[in-house]
Amino acid sequence: MIDRRDVLIGAGCLVAAGGAVVMTPHRQVSLLGARSLEALTPRAFGGWTSVDTTDLVAPTDPGTFAAKLYDVTVGRVYRRAADGAQIAALLAHGAVQDAYRQLHRPEECYPAYGFGISGDQTLLIPLPAGVTVPGRRMVAHIGDRRENILYWTRLGEYMPTDRKMQQFDRLRTSLSGVIADGVLVRFTVDSSDTVAAMAAMQSFCGAFIAAVAPADRAVLVGTDRAAALQGTPKAV
Repeated sequence: MIDRRDVLIGAGCLVAAGGAVVMTPHRQVSLLGARSLEALTPRAFGGWTSVDTTDLVAPTDPGTFAAKLYDVTVGRVYRRAADGAQIAALLAHGAVQDAYRQLHRPEECYPAYGFGISGDQTLLIPLPAGVTVPGRRMVAHIGDRRENILYWTRLGEYMPTDRKMQQFDRLRTSLSGVIADGVLVRFTVDSSDTVAAMAAMQSFCGAFIAAVAPADRAVLVGTDRAAALQGTPKAV
């Protein structure tokens, strides 16, 4: 005869197993898809031209765990001929965001290279058509070098602004049965004038996104914001 206690234990195990199956993501979703991150990143627009570079603070040192978090990175330095202004851009894409592989955030990346961090705060970065994207600004400093940083991250359809929010958004995505992709969009200016550098980068962000083909904008800012930008023609 089967003991009632054994029946209850067996039922509990079945419920737990069923819950684990439900909570396990089954579908991988990438907003990048078959696109090329390099190809969708504009090379020139609005008086700005660019050159490719690998000379940026980035989690790409061969053999490091951080380097394995991204499938592809794009580094470019943009220069405006009219006044010689320069802004560096780093875009990094990770096809899988799960418990083991998540976006490596600048507030974690820079200290790993020996930089101190100051002025770290969240803000809404203005884009065309009144659209904004949640991001962060900070200053990384080492010796006489001051790197002003403006960036945002996308995890699936979420735009987390710190590590805690990123983990929460990843969990929400996972509970919906989805393994999402993620992207880091970071701009930097080496300057001791932080106010001017931040203002320049905020203005640059809007022009940069406007220069991305409308069909590709969701890769950088998510589906809803890309739709809100739909009436914005591609800048040249």
